[in-house]
Amino acid sequence: MNDAAFILYLILNVIALAVFGIDKYRAVSDKYRIPEKRLLTAAFFGPVGAYAGMRIFRHKIRKPLFSILIPLFILVHAGIYGLMISGYLHS
Repeated sequence: MNDAAFILYLILNVIALAVFGIDKYRAVSDKYRIPEKRLLTAAFFGPVGAYAGMRIFRHKIRKPLFSILIPLFILVHAGIYGLMISGYLHS
């Protein structure tokens, strides 16, 4: 993975972490929440950050949809990365 792709991936994961943190803050403050579809979209593009957000903020950890899909997204990203470094996919 080249430097620009790595930085983009890092940014997407930081955004996902932040989105989970913001939604948790809104949940405990009884404010307008971020829709689950948006949380899952952020998790798809930044699964490591979303997983970290689930654990750090203890947010959505009891929701089966999140506790199944986010680790699955991590596995998909790991698989794609593995294919990229093995030469099967070119970045």
